[in-house]
Amino acid sequence: MVMKKAVSILLLVCSISFAVYAQDVRYKVLPARVIDGDTMPYITLKEVEVYTLRIPRSRKARKRLSKYVRNIKKVYPYAKLAGIKLREYEEMLVNASTDKERKKIMKQAEKEINEEYGGELRDLTFTQGKILIKLIDRETGESSYNLVQDLRGNFTAFWYQAFARIWGYNLKIKYDPEGEDRKLEIIVRMIERGQL
Repeated sequence: MVMKKAVSILLLVCSISFAVYAQDVRYKVLPARVIDGDTMPYITLKEVEVYTLRIPRSRKARKRLSKYVRNIKKVYPYAKLAGIKLREYEEMLVNASTDKERKKIMKQAEKEINEEYGGELRDLTFTQGKILIKLIDRETGESSYNLVQDLRGNFTAFWYQAFARIWGYNLKIKYDPEGEDRKLEIIVRMIERGQL
């Protein structure tokens, strides 16, 4: 019995010592700086953006914020799509040789977009429409008015703007992520990172 205990203790000690020697020690060389005679590792970390979206205290304000976030989530994919489609059609327009060919491309693009997304875009609420106009400017770098003007001409842009103003929209509005649209920018970035 004593012999069995001694053998099992010996085996346990041997297995622990082999496990210690079997560890693979890998060294990683890091850049370092000498500060006051002491060598300190110098590690560059990824930049992290910190956003604060204040949650209001009142129930009514929380409900309003929740609705605002929901509206942004609904129209943001359309704004992203607008940016993608614009780059796609700009490339086609650059390769077009005549004005007639450009107009044909634009008519085709308008027809495709209207067939695919027209019904969904008509179902947007007033607030969602205003958010979409700002997000299109964010994604493309151009106001909706300038896009219509570039793609369809001054006359059409003028009439679209006049019609939009009747309904309370402004196609010339610019996106201001540091000012008026700060909360919108924070929410969009949180959506992009998967936080909302």
